[in-house]
Amino acid sequence: MSAPMSASIGTGGQFAVEQLSPDFGFYLRTTGLLAERRSSMQHIEIVDTPLFGRAMRIDGCFMTSERDEFFYHEPMVHLPAIAHGDPRQALVVGGGDGGAAHHLLRYPNMARVVLAELDRDVIDMARAWLPAVHRGAWDDPRLELRLGDGRAFIESCESRFDQIVLDLTDPFGPAVALYTCEFYRACRRALRPGGVLSLHVQSPIHRGATMARLLASLRSVFPVVRPFLQYVPLYGTLWAMAMASDRADPLALTAAEVDARLARHGLNDLQLYSGDTHLALLSLPPFVRRLLAEPARPVVDGDSLDDPSLDPGAERTLRLVRG
Repeated sequence: MSAPMSASIGTGGQFAVEQLSPDFGFYLRTTGLLAERRSSMQHIEIVDTPLFGRAMRIDGCFMTSERDEFFYHEPMVHLPAIAHGDPRQALVVGGGDGGAAHHLLRYPNMARVVLAELDRDVIDMARAWLPAVHRGAWDDPRLELRLGDGRAFIESCESRFDQIVLDLTDPFGPAVALYTCEFYRACRRALRPGGVLSLHVQSPIHRGATMARLLASLRSVFPVVRPFLQYVPLYGTLWAMAMASDRADPLALTAAEVDARLARHGLNDLQLYSGDTHLALLSLPPFVRRLLAEPARPVVDGDSLDDPSLDPGAERTLRLVRG
């Protein structure tokens, strides 16, 4: 997320205000700052909120919370995992809150999950303050932590994975290198035949051009690319994700087949993902289909994404209305 601000508004208390674009944003009431750390890379906060419980913000942007993380992690992890059928080796790039790792480790045949995270302080803060998100994933012996640059790890890694989850920050600044055709080719090389990749690709509401370019990049590398949509409360908008593979296709599954695979893996207590929602996630509305039917230029190394909503240094103004 981008362009954060905080302000005291009327008698309602302290509000964290996040501006998603020059014309659009949202606010969330907070009742306390529980922890704060400035790493060598970023500013990390744990805040308490009446609606979502504890939430993590990085550089003032909301990342995850105790009560709404499933809106993001369940489709990001389980839709591709169920499309694969039986993932046993997985990689998470980013994901320092531990939520994606937790959901991957729920698969009974999962033998190994590697988590490549740039900033150790994100992990330490999440481990201490967000147990409802990571659910003890850091203590699972199947989880292997690799600190450092995720792209460098994938490009040099000799292991091959059934599933890769790119749980990344937004594509501006240095992070653009994790959204290019060259990086996606490295990801495909790191996947086993039939392996699946998932990632978020921004919002069709206020970052449609960026979403289209990211999907064009994926399609230049993978034969199967399936975008899907989910409203994420903490992100304040409809959010897009995508699954890519050399052959696994989530559209080939019926709702009954999805439910049968979930039952086989013992995943009967998910809060969002099911056979019915699998199909709903993949059902793109006409305005999104029209957006993605337009020509879009893939992102290559050296590109910048000319989207003002992705520029944290852009000038912002906010008019506060006092109650």
